[in-house]
Amino acid sequence: MVVVETGARLHFGFQNLSLAHERLYGGVGVSLEHPRIVLEVTQAPTLSCSAAVLEPYAREALDHLGLDGARLNLSEGIDRHVGLGSGTQLALASLVGIARAYGRTVDPREAAPSLGRGGRSGVGVATFERGGFVVDAGHRTERFTTAPPAEGSWTVPKPIVTEHLPDEWRFVLVRPDTDSGLSGADEDESMRSIVERADPGIADEIATLLTRQLLPAVAEQRIGSFGAAVARLSRLNGAWYADEQGGVYRPPAGKLVEVMSESPVVTGAGQSSWGPTVYGVTSDSAIERAREDGERALDAAGVDGRVEVVRPRNEGAVVEEQ
Repeated sequence: MVVVETGARLHFGFQNLSLAHERLYGGVGVSLEHPRIVLEVTQAPTLSCSAAVLEPYAREALDHLGLDGARLNLSEGIDRHVGLGSGTQLALASLVGIARAYGRTVDPREAAPSLGRGGRSGVGVATFERGGFVVDAGHRTERFTTAPPAEGSWTVPKPIVTEHLPDEWRFVLVRPDTDSGLSGADEDESMRSIVERADPGIADEIATLLTRQLLPAVAEQRIGSFGAAVARLSRLNGAWYADEQGGVYRPPAGKLVEVMSESPVVTGAGQSSWGPTVYGVTSDSAIERAREDGERALDAAGVDGRVEVVRPRNEGAVVEEQ
């Protein structure tokens, strides 16, 4: 039996969504220890999955590998479409796990486009490979007009920055029990609309933020500057998304971010991807207070939900044979 273990990711935002600049997208994010995926895979003559969510990913992996079957058991999972990157992690875990079960090797980065992964952001693929904090290079803009390139005609954006984050840093995850974020065809349509009308000036602000605040904060391990920078990156991205998601943050994320930002132990708060997950940056010395403030944010927003305080993950997927 092969066991694949990989973590969720936060997506802080993109560097550019305007066709006026030379490069489009360019994801910024970080890998998390929890929630995580633990997937068990064995050989089988036909496909057998312990959960329905696994089936499309497993079938794509089998098709890519030219195999007929496998048995997959999901012993731990990540909620889908909540801003934590479950789709890419499940797709790549299924691919790598099935390949290893049959004594084969596969490059998840090279295979990702055929699985429909890594088309906009390369953060999920990079965190599967190596974990940590990631900034990817994005795509050349001339290849992305009102219609994206055909499947298979692009490669996953390569990371231009990969850094470990300090072990004492933590991320507060506030996950309201609301509708899932956009995905699939709906997400594609919304992103196309955003790109067509995106203000290029926002990308200029992000470029300055990235080079003068965020990357130096990571290099020098300054948690306060890091938190403020990722929060600002989230707000700037939200200005692009506002017409598509009902505001700079997707409701009720705005209220959650507002309350979390008032916490004396949270250095920055924002929305991951399309939400509804909201994150805050804190440290291991303030875990209990940060969790309490996350619960207070849910109460202020009038919604139920869950609060976790988790470590950054500074390694990629772990694949073991048992």
